[in-house]
Amino acid sequence: MQGLAPALARLVEPRFGGSLPVRLRAWDGSEAGPTDAPVVVLRSRRALRRMLWSPGELGLAQAYVTGDIDVEGDLAEGFRRVWQVVRDNDVLADEHGRRASRLSKPDLLAALKIAVRYGIVGLPPKTPASQAKLEGGLHSLRRDRAAISHHYDLSNDFYALILDPHMAYSCGYYRSPDDTLEQAQTNKLELIAGKLGVVAGSRHLDIGCGWGSLSLHLAEQHGVQVLGVTISREQKAFIDVRIAERGLQDLVEIRLQDYREVPETGFDTVSSIEMGEHVGAENYPAFIRLIESRLRPGGRALIQQMSRRDRPGGGDFIEAYIAPDMHMRPVGETVALIEDGGLEVRDVHALREHYVRTIQAWYDTFEANWETAVALVGEEVARVWRLYLVGGGLVFEQGRMGVDQILAVKKASDGRAGMPWVRAT
Repeated sequence: MQGLAPALARLVEPRFGGSLPVRLRAWDGSEAGPTDAPVVVLRSRRALRRMLWSPGELGLAQAYVTGDIDVEGDLAEGFRRVWQVVRDNDVLADEHGRRASRLSKPDLLAALKIAVRYGIVGLPPKTPASQAKLEGGLHSLRRDRAAISHHYDLSNDFYALILDPHMAYSCGYYRSPDDTLEQAQTNKLELIAGKLGVVAGSRHLDIGCGWGSLSLHLAEQHGVQVLGVTISREQKAFIDVRIAERGLQDLVEIRLQDYREVPETGFDTVSSIEMGEHVGAENYPAFIRLIESRLRPGGRALIQQMSRRDRPGGGDFIEAYIAPDMHMRPVGETVALIEDGGLEVRDVHALREHYVRTIQAWYDTFEANWETAVALVGEEVARVWRLYLVGGGLVFEQGRMGVDQILAVKKASDGRAGMPWVRAT
């Protein structure tokens, strides 16, 4: 076999248990790998040059979002085949069981020969414009605002294109196989309301309120007095319009404010819906202490948060393109941190399978509106989102990430929690 694709196949096949899980097609016209698999197309030397300078997940992501690499066929099936081979053969693990990203010395020599022969060696390609570029100390107020703006201030119209009418950008709750995405999100909002035990006139703090799905629902459906905080200007502008449209000015206040700057206390309930991942490992204990300090005795907190066991953090692609400085950990560690912060954990509800369906619904809508998405944010950012949604769905499908609702309570001085004897939801 002659050409670049067969040469690359010989180099990487041992790391995939002896055969490629996908087909390769290089810019010189050569191909290698199974004929019944999705085709990974290397469109230019720049594709491999990116991976030489940024080995692993980040280099692959850079090459895909810029179009230097493309995939013909089902992108999700390509990812699924690659991960299945990796998992079954443990081919990317070092002697300590950790994922290995570096080539052995013989493989590195072979890779350099291929790089020289096919003109791959060169200066690093320009970093894609869609990649986050943050400054300042990790999780400082300034840097956190920039990180949130990178993702959430993309375009309200873009998010409205993908999300349900609630604009709920978090895992839904499917009570029936026939539930639509909108119904699943309504179910989720009611599930939270029930767990928190909200009543008309009670005070609620919504930390990281997003586009207001929970804040508006609690006010409109349950008569709750809500304070929502976000550091995304686009989100606040969106919610303020909805508050006015629905006549909820007396019940809902949305502030452009960091959670660390909320001065009020004595809330009956507090929520954090997939916001805790943005707090950071170092700040998480202080985050929980703040929630505890803002609750009245007997008040409840509902934290919906993603988790991962294989590697704490966010991942190279996620942190570079989607959620900079994101941090996830095993759910058990989060539970321990919540209890260390002075709250009593009363319930942990795993929703992983529900996220698979939620993300699939987002992805289907996204692909059906691809041209509109490109018109709104440009093709490079649209390709970032395609990669994000496909990869996100798979990591939940395969159990590499989870998402949980954690219900906690601030006990009164006499130890009473005020929780119902029988769980109703």
